Amino acid sequence: MSLVNTTDATEEDLEVLRSQLGRVPRGVVGIAARCVCGRPTVVATAPRLPDGTPFPTTYYLTHPAAVKGASTLEAEHVMETLNEDLAADEELRAAYARAHEAYIQARLTLGEVPEISGVSAGGMPTRVKCLHALVGHSLAAGPGVNPIGDRALAMLDERGLFSTSRCSC
Repeated sequence: MSLVNTTDATEEDLEVLRSQLGRVPRGVVGIAARCVCGRPTVVATAPRLPDGTPFPTTYYLTHPAAVKGASTLEAEHVMETLNEDLAADEELRAAYARAHEAYIQARLTLGEVPEISGVSAGGMPTRVKCLHALVGHSLAAGPGVNPIGDRALAMLDERGLFSTSRCSC
């Protein structure tokens, strides 16, 4: 089984991931999104790590500029505004709920882990908790799947923190 848009991780990819993360990556099943230069931006991770630990974050953001950008948005309390938007907009809530379901369905292609059944990432489906996870999902799934991740990506681009159209490796 495999995730849509995910490519196999090469030895070079794994070395880049080691450098990006500062550690050996665990449970890598592939690369879910890449920088325009070809380096990993999002790693796809198994729902159960090799040591047996359940791991709900299927799409793990690794690109240093994207990680730093998401951290910057979180430090600026952007999540509060996004949570307010979510509370006020029924269509946004419905789209975010669909993103939650899409995330779970994608992870199920890698196997079922009862301990994390029904759990996605980033606070979905009811709140915005982790922009790193939501940006990772948007990058992996493509535009239009995760509306909050898409909004965060647009903010990163507008602020010059990270863009999918230029390399910042």
